[in-house]
Amino acid sequence: MNKLVSSMREAIRDIHDGATLIVGGFGLCGIPEHLIAVLKEQGTRELTVVSNNCGVDDWGLGLLLANKQIKKMISSYVGENKTFEKQFLSGELEVELVPQGTLAERIRAGGAGIPGFYTATGVGTLVAEGKEHQTFDGRTYILERGIVGDFALVKAWKADTMGNLVFRKTSRNFNPLAATAGKVTIVEAEEIVEAGGLNPDEIHLPGIYVQRVVHGGAYEKRIERRTVTAKEAGSR
Repeated sequence: MNKLVSSMREAIRDIHDGATLIVGGFGLCGIPEHLIAVLKEQGTRELTVVSNNCGVDDWGLGLLLANKQIKKMISSYVGENKTFEKQFLSGELEVELVPQGTLAERIRAGGAGIPGFYTATGVGTLVAEGKEHQTFDGRTYILERGIVGDFALVKAWKADTMGNLVFRKTSRNFNPLAATAGKVTIVEAEEIVEAGGLNPDEIHLPGIYVQRVVHGGAYEKRIERRTVTAKEAGSR
């Protein structure tokens, strides 16, 4: 089955107001930057977005945030985005902070058809408020729910026309999980080959989880926060 679509605009055509999106990436590494940019142009609003973080003010999911297209963020880290802070403090943006490992497992569980699981992470903190508590072998755990999105937006290094995917390095943190948990998974790939063009032993995610693949073209390799040593700073 050929899952290749002709353009970014065609790939996201049916993302509707109020949809829940699961978006891959870690910091600014491995984010589906072209799909995000086209979604900004489309103007879809009232979105609930599940992602490790919300980009920066002028890149990644920060573009949707600045355009006030996001109603709620479910994230584990939000410290690089002043727009995020402003909208949260003003009450414009609803935020659900989730420990990073718990967020990854909630997405994985959603993709695996698991409605919930127990974890000790967050017990005794604000994270545990309002959640079911159970004791196993003398230790307290809280119930966390799996997450399923209406759509998943994913960045792959390589894809074939059947949707089999290969990810590169750190982009494997959340992209494969996100791809499994979307009812409709949309992938932008740096390189697309014909079916059979990928070594089966190197495929990180099978195409059964993917509905659409689009070529991403050129990418801008940004760094979320650039840090240098005092020596390097002095030499500038």
